[in-house]
Amino acid sequence: MSTTAPEHHAPYAYVDPYAVDTTDGYWPSPANPYLDTDYLLAPPNPAERLSYTIDPRDRHRLDLHAALTAAGIPPHPEDRDAIDHLSSLPAGINATLQRWLHHTA
Repeated sequence: MSTTAPEHHAPYAYVDPYAVDTTDGYWPSPANPYLDTDYLLAPPNPAERLSYTIDPRDRHRLDLHAALTAAGIPPHPEDRDAIDHLSSLPAGINATLQRWLHHTA
Protein backbone atom coordinates (compact mmCIF):
# COMPACT_ATOMS: atom_id res chain seq x y z
CA MET A 1 0.00 0.00 0.00
CA SER A 2 1.10 3.47 -0.75
CA THR A 3 0.52 6.33 1.63
CA THR A 4 -0.77 9.74 0.72
CA ALA A 5 -0.48 13.01 2.55
CA PRO A 6 -3.68 15.08 2.57
CA GLU A 7 -3.66 18.80 3.28
CA HIS A 8 -3.76 18.38 7.07
CA HIS A 9 -0.56 16.30 6.84
CA ALA A 10 -1.86 13.14 8.48
CA PRO A 11 -0.60 9.96 6.76
CA TYR A 12 -3.37 7.70 5.47
CA ALA A 13 -3.17 4.45 3.60
CA TYR A 14 -4.83 4.20 0.19
CA VAL A 15 -7.70 1.71 0.30
CA ASP A 16 -9.19 0.22 -2.84
CA PRO A 17 -12.98 0.19 -2.25
CA TYR A 18 -13.45 -2.54 -4.87
CA ALA A 19 -10.94 -4.95 -3.36
CA VAL A 20 -13.23 -6.94 -1.07
CA ASP A 21 -12.42 -10.34 0.28
CA THR A 22 -15.74 -12.19 0.21
CA THR A 23 -14.37 -15.37 1.73
CA ASP A 24 -14.57 -14.09 5.30
CA GLY A 25 -18.38 -14.22 5.35
CA TYR A 26 -18.77 -10.50 5.93
CA TRP A 27 -21.59 -10.15 3.38
CA PRO A 28 -24.68 -11.97 4.62
CA SER A 29 -26.64 -14.05 2.17
CA PRO A 30 -30.22 -12.93 1.44
CA ALA A 31 -32.87 -14.48 3.65
CA ASN A 32 -35.06 -15.64 0.76
CA PRO A 33 -33.30 -15.53 -2.61
CA TYR A 34 -36.54 -16.27 -4.50
CA LEU A 35 -38.49 -13.38 -2.96
CA ASP A 36 -37.56 -10.93 -5.71
CA THR A 37 -38.16 -13.19 -8.70
CA ASP A 38 -40.52 -12.16 -11.45
CA TYR A 39 -43.71 -14.09 -12.02
CA LEU A 40 -46.80 -13.91 -14.22
CA LEU A 41 -50.04 -12.58 -12.83
CA ALA A 42 -53.15 -14.72 -12.80
CA PRO A 43 -55.72 -13.91 -15.49
CA PRO A 44 -58.48 -11.55 -14.37
CA ASN A 45 -61.64 -13.03 -12.95
CA PRO A 46 -64.71 -11.57 -14.72
CA ALA A 47 -66.79 -12.01 -11.56
CA GLU A 48 -64.49 -9.59 -9.70
CA ARG A 49 -64.74 -6.75 -12.23
CA LEU A 50 -66.12 -3.45 -11.07
CA SER A 51 -69.45 -2.61 -12.61
CA TYR A 52 -69.45 1.08 -13.49
CA THR A 53 -71.78 2.54 -16.05
CA ILE A 54 -70.78 5.66 -17.93
CA ASP A 55 -73.39 8.21 -18.85
CA PRO A 56 -73.93 8.19 -22.65
CA ARG A 57 -73.08 11.90 -22.84
CA ASP A 58 -69.73 11.27 -21.08
CA ARG A 59 -69.08 8.29 -23.34
CA HIS A 60 -69.75 10.44 -26.43
CA ARG A 61 -67.44 13.14 -25.06
CA LEU A 62 -64.61 10.65 -24.47
CA ASP A 63 -65.10 9.09 -27.91
CA LEU A 64 -65.12 12.54 -29.54
CA HIS A 65 -61.89 13.51 -27.76
CA ALA A 66 -60.27 10.26 -28.92
CA ALA A 67 -61.50 10.71 -32.52
CA LEU A 68 -60.26 14.31 -32.67
CA THR A 69 -56.87 13.38 -31.26
CA ALA A 70 -56.52 10.41 -33.63
CA ALA A 71 -57.39 12.68 -36.57
CA GLY A 72 -54.52 15.00 -35.59
CA ILE A 73 -56.79 17.71 -34.14
CA PRO A 74 -56.07 17.71 -30.41
CA PRO A 75 -58.81 19.64 -28.60
CA HIS A 76 -57.79 22.82 -26.81
CA PRO A 77 -59.23 23.87 -23.44
CA GLU A 78 -61.32 26.57 -25.13
CA ASP A 79 -63.00 23.83 -27.25
CA ARG A 80 -64.66 22.34 -24.18
CA ASP A 81 -68.03 24.04 -24.70
CA ALA A 82 -68.26 22.90 -28.31
CA ILE A 83 -67.34 19.33 -27.39
CA ASP A 84 -69.92 19.35 -24.58
CA HIS A 85 -72.64 20.50 -27.00
CA LEU A 86 -71.63 17.93 -29.62
CA SER A 87 -71.58 15.14 -27.07
CA SER A 88 -75.14 15.96 -26.01
CA LEU A 89 -76.41 15.18 -29.52
CA PRO A 90 -78.02 11.76 -30.21
CA ALA A 91 -75.80 8.69 -30.61
CA GLY A 92 -76.36 8.50 -34.40
CA ILE A 93 -75.06 12.04 -34.95
CA ASN A 94 -72.11 11.41 -32.66
CA ALA A 95 -71.24 8.21 -34.57
CA THR A 96 -71.40 10.17 -37.85
CA LEU A 97 -69.03 12.82 -36.49
CA GLN A 98 -66.59 10.13 -35.37
CA ARG A 99 -66.83 8.40 -38.76
CA TRP A 100 -66.03 11.67 -40.55
CA LEU A 101 -63.07 12.29 -38.25
CA HIS A 102 -61.88 8.72 -38.72
CA HIS A 103 -61.82 9.14 -42.52
CA THR A 104 -59.81 12.39 -42.27
CA ALA A 105 -56.98 10.69 -40.41
